[in-house]
Amino acid sequence: MRTNGVMRGALAALCFILILCLGTSSVSLGLAKEEEGKEDRRPQRGISVAFEYPEVTSGTGDSVTVDLIVKNRGKQDENVYFTISSAPPGWKTRIKTYSFSITSVHVPGGENKSVQFSAEPQKETKPGAYEFKVDARTEDGKLTVSHTLKITLKEEAKEKGEIELTTSYPVLRGPSDAKFEFSLDLRNKTDKEDTFNLTARGPKDWQINFKPPYEDKYISSLRLKDGESKSLNVEVTPDRFSKAGDYVIPVVISAGDSRAEAALKVIVTGTYKLEAGTATGLLSLETQKGRTGNISIYVKNTGSAPIHTIEFLSVKPENWKVEFSPEKIDSLEPGSLKQIEVSVLPAQEALVGDYAVGLNIRGEKSSDDLEFRVTVKASAAWGWIGIGIIILVIVGLFGLFVSLGRR
Repeated sequence: MRTNGVMRGALAALCFILILCLGTSSVSLGLAKEEEGKEDRRPQRGISVAFEYPEVTSGTGDSVTVDLIVKNRGKQDENVYFTISSAPPGWKTRIKTYSFSITSVHVPGGENKSVQFSAEPQKETKPGAYEFKVDARTEDGKLTVSHTLKITLKEEAKEKGEIELTTSYPVLRGPSDAKFEFSLDLRNKTDKEDTFNLTARGPKDWQINFKPPYEDKYISSLRLKDGESKSLNVEVTPDRFSKAGDYVIPVVISAGDSRAEAALKVIVTGTYKLEAGTATGLLSLETQKGRTGNISIYVKNTGSAPIHTIEFLSVKPENWKVEFSPEKIDSLEPGSLKQIEVSVLPAQEALVGDYAVGLNIRGEKSSDDLEFRVTVKASAAWGWIGIGIIILVIVGLFGLFVSLGRR
C-alpha cells in the first residue's frame, strides 16, 4: 500500500513537470513568432525622390520654391546627389536648404530628408507650362531615380490702387527684455509714385519703430515708384514688466485711399531675475565669538515670470554656522518680495576682527549673490575683567608706595 502511494506521487510529479515544459515551450514559440513578425523587411538599399507639389501655378515674375522629399527606403545610410537634368530656358534654378545651394544630402537608413527646389523666371519668360526634371543618385551611382515638376505661369492682371504687404515671419518668440525685429516686404501697385505712411499699434509702454534693413535710423514713411518693391523692418521693444503671453501688433501701410495691413505677433515667454539685498543697503553686522548675529535680507522677483524653488547657500569661515528662516521659498510671483532672516554664529575659536560671509540666492532660472562683512568683537566681560585688573594693579602700586613711604 505504501509503495503504491509513493508511485502515485511520483507519477503526479512527472505529469506536472511535463505540463510545465509544454507550457514553457508554447510561450517561447509564441515569443519567437512575435519576434519573427517584427523582423525588418526593408531591402538593404533603396531611395526615392518626389516633389511635395508636383504641379504648381504661379504668376509671371514670381519665383517658385517647392520641397523635394528624399526617402531612404533601405537599411544602409546614403549620400544622395542631385542634378537638374532638364530645365527650360528663361529660368534660374537651384537646389538649396536654408539660404545656401547644395548638391547632395545625407539620409540615414529608413529616414526622410527635405530640400528645396527653387525656380525663378526671368523678366522675358512668358506665361505657359514649364517642366523641370531632377535626377538623384547614390554616391556609388548604383541607385538612380528622378522626378518631374510642372510649373504653370499665368498672366496676372495688375490691380490698380493696391498696396502689397507681406512678411515671412509674422510670429516671433522671446523674453520681455529682448528686442523683436520683423521683416516686411512692401510693393507699390497703385499705378503711380507715392509716399506711404507707416503706423503700428502695440500694448501700453511698448516701443515700435520702422527702420530700413541694416540701418539704425527710424522712419515713418517710405516713397516708392509704381511697381517698385522695398523691404523694411519693424523693431518691437516690449515693456520689461510685460507678462508672459501673446501680443498682436497691427501694422498699417497707407497712401491716400490705398491701404494694407499685417498682424504681427510677439510671444513673450517671460524673464527670470532675482534681486537680493537689505532694506538699508548695509551689508555688515557685528557679533561676538560663540554668539549669534542676525540680519534681515529681502529677495525680490524683478522679472516677468514666476520663479520657483528658491534656495539659500552660504560661503563662510571654517566652523561657522549660517542659518536661514525660512530655509527656502517655494514660489515668488513677478514683483513680489520676501523677507529672510539670516543668523550668523562665529566659531568659538574665532579671533577679534572682520570676516567675509557670502550668500547665494538660487532660483529655478535665476540667482543673485550677497557678501557680508561680519565684525567679531571681544566679549564685554573681558572688558570688565581688564578694568578690574587695572584697578588691582593701581591699588597694589598705591599700597607699595605707602609701604615704602613709612620706611
